[in-house]
Amino acid sequence: MTRFVDRGAIVAAYVGIGMALVIAVSFLLVIPIEPAYWLLAPLSGLLIGYYADARADRRAGPWLRIIGNGLFAGIVTGLSLAILLLGVKALFFAADNGFRDPGLGGPLTCQPGAGCVFARYEAQDAAGLTSAGITDVGSFSAFYWGQQFQTAGTLIAVTLAGSAGGALAFGFTRVSKGPRPTSAEQAPRG
Repeated sequence: MTRFVDRGAIVAAYVGIGMALVIAVSFLLVIPIEPAYWLLAPLSGLLIGYYADARADRRAGPWLRIIGNGLFAGIVTGLSLAILLLGVKALFFAADNGFRDPGLGGPLTCQPGAGCVFARYEAQDAAGLTSAGITDVGSFSAFYWGQQFQTAGTLIAVTLAGSAGGALAFGFTRVSKGPRPTSAEQAPRG
């Protein structure tokens, strides 16, 4: 047992990193459904918060340790989800070449990267961008990344809230260790 969290919570944190990676690849790269990513963030926090204490076999002990285990695994999972989201956004931000389906008007004429992302947003809502004071690639980039970092912070918060819920659920449903059965009680009856 470490000073602040149990070893089982550290293992659970690694499981949370793997879970975040699977969720990010599934719902940001393979089938890009960002709302599913949002839905799974608090649910993964709930699961990992419970799992951290179950993995630590925390059947007895102080509530502070139970909550600490869940929050530790939750913050690692939330950070992983946020970092992966920002990484995927950065990949698509840097690699945008302006391609659009012919039914949407064909390819955009733009400088690859931030210029094409700006042109894509401008084609969707030029008046909204202008009213927000976004008139060039520089101001758009600052606005875009500000929004992405705010989104990442929210992901961390909802995952952490879910992990606190998972730790509380474990604490209220845990089964305390009873006395071990004697060898006579373990013998098969025939």
